[in-house]
Amino acid sequence: MLDRNGQIRDLSVLVDDIAGNTLSDDVIEALRNHDPLSLPTVAPTTRLGPCVGNVGNFICIGLNFEDHALEAGLPIPQEPVVFMKSTSAISGPFDDVIRPKGSQKMDWEIELAIVIGKRASYITEEQADTHIAGYCIANDLSERDFQFNRGGQWDKGKSCDTFAPIGPWLVTRDEAQDMTNRAMWLEVNGHRYQNGSTARMIFRPHFLLHYLSQFMTLMPGDIVSTGTPPGVGFGLKPPVFLAPGDVMTLGIDGLGQQRTRVIDASPAL
Repeated sequence: MLDRNGQIRDLSVLVDDIAGNTLSDDVIEALRNHDPLSLPTVAPTTRLGPCVGNVGNFICIGLNFEDHALEAGLPIPQEPVVFMKSTSAISGPFDDVIRPKGSQKMDWEIELAIVIGKRASYITEEQADTHIAGYCIANDLSERDFQFNRGGQWDKGKSCDTFAPIGPWLVTRDEAQDMTNRAMWLEVNGHRYQNGSTARMIFRPHFLLHYLSQFMTLMPGDIVSTGTPPGVGFGLKPPVFLAPGDVMTLGIDGLGQQRTRVIDASPAL
C-alpha cells in the first residue's frame, strides 16, 4: 500500500498477495479502512514485482486506437480484436526486459490495463464497472518478426519472457475514477515516441468487459490490456526497434510510471 506521504507499506500481515479473491470489493474496502501507519514500511531499495499476482488470463485488445491501426496499415476494426499474452511474460515495472533469441524487431506499446475484481459472464456494459478491481499500466512488448512473419496468430510475438511489465501500482477503481480521458506516453532513451490519450480508444473499457464476457468468463485477477496509441517502432519511417541498453520510460496520468532497460537473452535461456 502506498500511504499519503508516498511511503510504501507492507500488506503481508493482512493478505497473502494482491491476487484473486483479494481483489474483491470487500477485501479492498477492509484494506482501505486499515490505518496505513500501523503497517511496516518497505525499504526504498526493495524490488517492486508485478502489481497483480497469479494472473489467470492476460487478454489483449489489438488496434483499439484508430491512428495506431492506420500506422500499422491494418483495417480499423468493426469489433474488438482479441488475442492472449502468456502469463509467463509478466514482469515488474522496473525489471529488465529481455530481447529474445533471434529477435530483430522488438517493439514497445504502452497500454491501460484493467484488473478484474469479480467474476464476469454475460455482463452488460452498465454492469462492467462493478467487476473492475482497478487499473494499471502495461507495456505490451512485441517482437514484430515473430508476430507477423512466423505464421499463425499474434501470440508468438507477444508472449516472450518479460514482455508484459505491469504496474507499478494497481489503482483501485474508487481512486482511479473515470479513465476515459487520461494522457499516456512512452519514451525510449529520453525521446518521446508515444503521446496519446485513452480518449482516442475505439472501444472503451466498460464496453470491452461486456464484449469479452460474451465469449469467456473473466475471473478475479485477470488482466485486460486495452490497446496502444500511435508511435510504436514498426510504424515509424524508417522503423525503430529496441536494442540492448535502451531504456523505456512510460506513464499514464494517475497510474504512475515504469522504467525498464533492455538486455540480451542469456545464452543459458
